[in-house]
Amino acid sequence: MGDDLTRLETWAAPLLAKLGPQQRSKVARSIARSLRQSQAQRIAQQQNPDGSGYAPRKPRLREKKGRIRRAAMFGKLRTAKFMRVKYNPDSAAVEFAARVQRIARVHQEGGSDRVSKDGPRVRYPQRQLLGFSREDLRLIQNLLVDHLAP
Repeated sequence: MGDDLTRLETWAAPLLAKLGPQQRSKVARSIARSLRQSQAQRIAQQQNPDGSGYAPRKPRLREKKGRIRRAAMFGKLRTAKFMRVKYNPDSAAVEFAARVQRIARVHQEGGSDRVSKDGPRVRYPQRQLLGFSREDLRLIQNLLVDHLAP
């Protein structure tokens, strides 16, 4: 995947160099917004960037029988309130808001964290919330071509 990203960068750099700062900023904004939407859809589908599914949740010990099935993971994290877009003439980024970055990082990297303030520490499996898929790279390429075409 890193090779594809490098290839896209070498392809896009000369095209973007011909644009002024305002135009590059406009392109970066449209790319960042589209990537945020793409990432949110992928998170809603519970998929890693490579297409594999997220590791399922562990069952709760004292869960009552007959309850309504739990909702998908990361329902609030994928909203525009928490998944932020940053852009300038030289870059575009999708990141999580400061107060949820710790939660997102634990799941992204597969770290350990406390379940609640005074609760036990639990090791969470890796679930890649943000990342480039092949479709994302094609999306970026198509947005650049659409912006540069008259």
